[in-house]
This record gives sequence, structure tokens and C-alpha cells, in this order.
Amino acid sequence: MGSLSIELPSQSAQTDFNLRRWAELVADPKWIKVEGRVETDRHGHVLMSPPPAASHGGWQARITVLLDRLMPDGEVLTECPISTADGVRAADVAWASRDCLRELGDGICFPRAPEICVEVLSPDNTVAEMREKSALYFDAGAREVWHCSQIGQMTFFVAGQPRPLPTSILCPDFPALVRRR
Repeated sequence: MGSLSIELPSQSAQTDFNLRRWAELVADPKWIKVEGRVETDRHGHVLMSPPPAASHGGWQARITVLLDRLMPDGEVLTECPISTADGVRAADVAWASRDCLRELGDGICFPRAPEICVEVLSPDNTVAEMREKSALYFDAGAREVWHCSQIGQMTFFVAGQPRPLPTSILCPDFPALVRRR
């Protein structure tokens, strides 16, 4: 069987549609009480995931606390909706500098990615899925994408680098292993 390639629209061409569609979803009362993660694909179709395990939120919280302490010149955001070439994706944790926040504004969905996007891996995440999501964040303007394993092991990816780095360039003091209390 041959391979299939799908050409996505440019991130900038998709952004207006994503922002319009996301505004529709946020304004629709039927989505207010939905549990779990809601994202969209490039066609505006809703993608839903069940709520993750409690440990997932624990890793998000710990990463948020560490980033907030180590990167005081910006803001840490959780479940951050970002317009990508393949719809709206929500980074588990993101960090944006003050300059980036001024540029992005205070909308319901960011038109591009903050500098750092973090994904906390769940048991059902595949390598291909995480590679794709990271590529979408980089295409949307992220400078770094971090993955946190189910045991707190951090992997740091930098835009333009084919392999992960041992530490973050933007936050070199962030630990390679996040510990929970």
C-alpha cells in the first residue's frame, strides 16, 4: 500500500477560518458543559477527547508552577487554544513572553502559537500524533515544543532542529525530569 500525503493550507490562510469557527463554538451554549478537550480540524469539525487521567492535570500543574517561577517575564497558560494549519489545537501548557502576549491579544483563540507549547503525553498518544502536533505548533510560530512523559521525563524540541535537545534554549533551568510531590 502506498503512502498518502495531505497538503494542508498555510497556517496564515487557515487562521481567519479557525478564529471564526472557534468564536462560533465558544458562543454556542451546548459546548459550555462538555467535559474533556475540544479542538477542531481544518474543516471546522469538532474533535473531542475524554477528560484525561488525574495525573495528566498533575503534570500540567507542576509544569505551570515551574515555568511561572523560572520564566517571570511572561505568562503561563493552560489548555491554550492555538490556530494551526489543521484547525484549532489546545496546548496543555504554553508560555508567552509579554511582547508575544501584546501581539496575540486577549482573544478566545490565539492566531499563532506562543513561544513554548507543552504537551503532556497520555497512554494513547502515538509518536506520529505527537510529531504531527509538534509540527503544527512550529508551523504556527512556536519556538519550542516540549513533551512530558507519564513519568515526568521532559523532551525539548526546538524549531528547525531535527532531534530533541537535552535542555530548553528558552528556559535552560527547566528540569529534564519533573518531580511531583
